[in-house]
Amino acid sequence: MMTDEQKPTRKLRAILSADVKGYSLLMADDEAYTLRKLKECRSIMAMQIEQHNGRVIDSPGDNILADFASAVEAVRCAVEIQIVLKEKNEALPDDKKLEYRIGVNVGDVIQDIDRIYGHGVNVAARIEGLAEPGGVSISRNAFDHIKEKLNFGYEYLGDHEVKNIKDPVRVYKVLMAPEDAGKLTGEEPKAAIAKWIWPTIVVAAIVITSVIWQVYQNISKPDFEPASIDKMAFTLPEKPSIAVLLFDNMSGDPQQDYFCEGLSEQIITSLSKVSGLFVIARNSSFSFKGKAVKVQQVAEQLGVRYVLEGSLQKSGETVRITAQLVDAITGHHLWAETYEREIQDAFALQDEITIKILGSVGSELTKGERERIYAKGTDNLEAYLRVSKGFEHFERQGKEENILARRFAKKAIDLDPNYPSAWNLLGATYLMDRWVGSTD
Repeated sequence: MMTDEQKPTRKLRAILSADVKGYSLLMADDEAYTLRKLKECRSIMAMQIEQHNGRVIDSPGDNILADFASAVEAVRCAVEIQIVLKEKNEALPDDKKLEYRIGVNVGDVIQDIDRIYGHGVNVAARIEGLAEPGGVSISRNAFDHIKEKLNFGYEYLGDHEVKNIKDPVRVYKVLMAPEDAGKLTGEEPKAAIAKWIWPTIVVAAIVITSVIWQVYQNISKPDFEPASIDKMAFTLPEKPSIAVLLFDNMSGDPQQDYFCEGLSEQIITSLSKVSGLFVIARNSSFSFKGKAVKVQQVAEQLGVRYVLEGSLQKSGETVRITAQLVDAITGHHLWAETYEREIQDAFALQDEITIKILGSVGSELTKGERERIYAKGTDNLEAYLRVSKGFEHFERQGKEENILARRFAKKAIDLDPNYPSAWNLLGATYLMDRWVGSTD
């Protein structure tokens, strides 16, 4: 039986999320160097987090997640980290620098022993993605806690629609230069805020009235009813919703963790291309790494109906991959399969697994979506992975992203000169030069 100390609790925490700009490209160029520098950066960040009374929660891949009891300490820590890392990077060439993006949010989280989950964590991860390399971005909640307490400047960046977050997120950039202290730029006019006060009060009154009526109507009902799709403790998205958990490494070799992350992330990427699905982002679904949790718990914390879990075991040049799809509402296994493949064919399984999932949850593919999933056009795994990463950077747009996309395209062409998608990506980057400026 779970003790009171072991039961998940809700707390208001300041969450810091950070990851490395261009991490995949750095790993592709020089894996040993990148891993060594990554360890150095993690050590610096862990020390700063501890000094500011924070706690490192998780550090999968290039990401670091930490929480603080104080928003002031969280933002002060984020700025100190960027100052120290900037000094470390000054002597390095551009292609050897590890530059972190950092996001800070204040929100309600679920704390389960030594882990935290929930909307507050997801927002921090999304804000991190909006930060500049070497910069710090914060949510409106965090800003309201610190604006009169820290000697920094702030730039309001507006409302941002971000993936898997229902409402737009208000974001502020922290201005760290001494001459910017006390400045606030780009803030929305107060009149624009004031016009929403009365509509908000009216909506709140309607909601409160509705709640009171529901309580009155349910007074005579029994205290417990069996769970069903319509009576869950959380609201499901309208689309079929799924979380892909990080595949377990059963090889006994820590080096295969990278392989597990790659396969899981590729499945998430393939599923995300299907318009009829709601797919939980990598940072959220990977937060359960190394923790024994029930599928129903995962579904409730992430707000999804379906959960894909699996394992990977490598032996020589052969890999065994097991995957199973669970309906968290009923607890039934919708589909399960075990594959044994040569190591170079392992990533091709993402297509087969993706189609199995879509068939199981009843999601229909359009012709274009099916072609995007199947049409790789190469038998070279490394070339395919590089083009996949290249298109990710290209779709983000911007001069720096276009440079990264072109590098990935050229590396793919070196590996497979007959790969059409690699040439298509390369040509697209040159067309993009017209809008973002020359990247040569």
